[in-house]
Amino acid sequence: MSIHKISVLLKKWAHFKGELPAYQSLGASGFDVRAQIEQTLILNPGERVMIPTGLSFEIPLGFEIQSRPRSGWAAKEGLTVLNTPGTIDADYRGEVKIILINLGRTPITIHDQDRVAQLVIAPVITAEFSLVDELGTTERGAGGFGSTGKA
Repeated sequence: MSIHKISVLLKKWAHFKGELPAYQSLGASGFDVRAQIEQTLILNPGERVMIPTGLSFEIPLGFEIQSRPRSGWAAKEGLTVLNTPGTIDADYRGEVKIILINLGRTPITIHDQDRVAQLVIAPVITAEFSLVDELGTTERGAGGFGSTGKA
């Protein structure tokens, strides 16, 4: 069994407290980040908030970090990451913040140090664009939303 690793530099901001992120098992794809907030937040249904993590990353070129919801909170209470997956680009050096939204029916309480998202490091392939007058044809053609017969 081979595990692929890359080196990622991590910076703690002054307001960071608690434990550094870590993978919780050998086969885990993501690592959790925790809320770094001064007071407990109540997120009502339909509301969204940006949660600071107190961390910045230096990601190697050719990679990104994706922020994803924590499945338990999403399934049980409807709390999710609004722009799933959120992208942290390799050239971004600011604090990572997680955009959460409550899609559930009841208010959700977020405490300092709650695990609010999982981050996954993923490879990025950049495109080299070529301008053409026509594109190749396919059976589907320009058919879009619902064109395959399923709504």
